[in-house]
Amino acid sequence: MTALLLALWPLFALIVGGYLLRRWDFPSEAFWPGAERLNYFILFPALLFSSLATAPLDNPALPRLALAVLLALGLAWIALLVARRVRGWSAARFGAVTQGVLRFNTYLGLAAVGSLFGKEGLTLAALMLALMVPTVNVMSVWALTAERGVSARSLLLPIARNPLILACLAGALVNLSGLGLPGGTDRLLSLLAAASLPLGLLCVGAALRPQELGGEVPALGWNCAMRLLAMPLLAFGVALALHLPAMESSLLILFFALPTAPTAYVLTRQLGGDSHLMAGIITLQTLLAAASLPLVMGWVG
Repeated sequence: MTALLLALWPLFALIVGGYLLRRWDFPSEAFWPGAERLNYFILFPALLFSSLATAPLDNPALPRLALAVLLALGLAWIALLVARRVRGWSAARFGAVTQGVLRFNTYLGLAAVGSLFGKEGLTLAALMLALMVPTVNVMSVWALTAERGVSARSLLLPIARNPLILACLAGALVNLSGLGLPGGTDRLLSLLAAASLPLGLLCVGAALRPQELGGEVPALGWNCAMRLLAMPLLAFGVALALHLPAMESSLLILFFALPTAPTAYVLTRQLGGDSHLMAGIITLQTLLAAASLPLVMGWVG
């Protein structure tokens, strides 16, 4: 447990640092939107591209992980649809709830994987992301637009434009082509990738909105319990049922134990969802994950 805490506390220290820096208006309010865009469109895709361009795509773990991811997400999605029917949620509320349960903080996830499992874990995590990111995005967009109806174009266009998905596809294509990363390209990408995770964690902290925690305490509480406790338990059950090896089980549980993604707030506002609830969910989950993530991963062992 001590080793786990030593691996994870610097990640949350960066998140707290980002929150304090923005509160102190350093370097300036205009810095953070630009930093988020730089990371989202350049630095983070470089990490995913380089991981997949050199990954062993014939790894026998891939089919098992793909099945485990789809099964766990599918079960959670069915449970959410049943809850929506029982509770009578509007699309605005259902979209926020769904993203709170299904989406995950990619920056924190890959930083934790790198600290706990090294390069081998990062390779498997990048392959998992290539499947999880588009699946969760489709579910999120559908949830936010369920009452208005949704076309195939409105579902698929955000995915086709997503730089993380494009980086995964490009990395896989380079890998399959056998071209590799010649002429120092691998070094360039590793330098870009090295900057992505610390900057991403600082941006996560800068995006926290503690003022949004009031007024929705019951909804925030059970949503956090679903994401931070019930989802990793579901992942554990799926890993047990599919007899996944130890590292694959741990990676699956880790990604299902992460707090939701800060970018969920942007999507919620764009599609007319309950942005107040979404901001509260993001903030409270991120804060609570500092305690829940070490506990869950320590329990996994």
